[in-house]
Amino acid sequence: MTPHRPRGFTLIEVLVALAVVAIALGAGLRASGVLTDNAQRLSDVIAAQWCADNQLTGLKLGRVFPGIGDADFTCEQLGKTFQGKLITRPTLNPSFRRVDAQVADADGRPLVTLSTVLSRN
Repeated sequence: MTPHRPRGFTLIEVLVALAVVAIALGAGLRASGVLTDNAQRLSDVIAAQWCADNQLTGLKLGRVFPGIGDADFTCEQLGKTFQGKLITRPTLNPSFRRVDAQVADADGRPLVTLSTVLSRN
């Protein structure tokens, strides 16, 4: 008669397998969370870029030669409010001005900066 050998896994083997599965699932959840955060950040950056572009386009269409200095603005895109600043600086040629539009989120974290050069009409 042959000795009876138990079949199946031992408790230690089952616990090790469960630990491996738990670690894999945890890593998967972390990766999906990071992807979600990145998608939200990309959405905010695109909306901030629209805000900055709208401000610079308004200056171009207004055909006003801006004075040197800083000006704050707010913009709403995609249901969110963004804080921005127009920074106007002189250039080497007095007939041109450099204008930077910096946009930040509601917490003040910078999202985008767009620049243009405006000429005296």
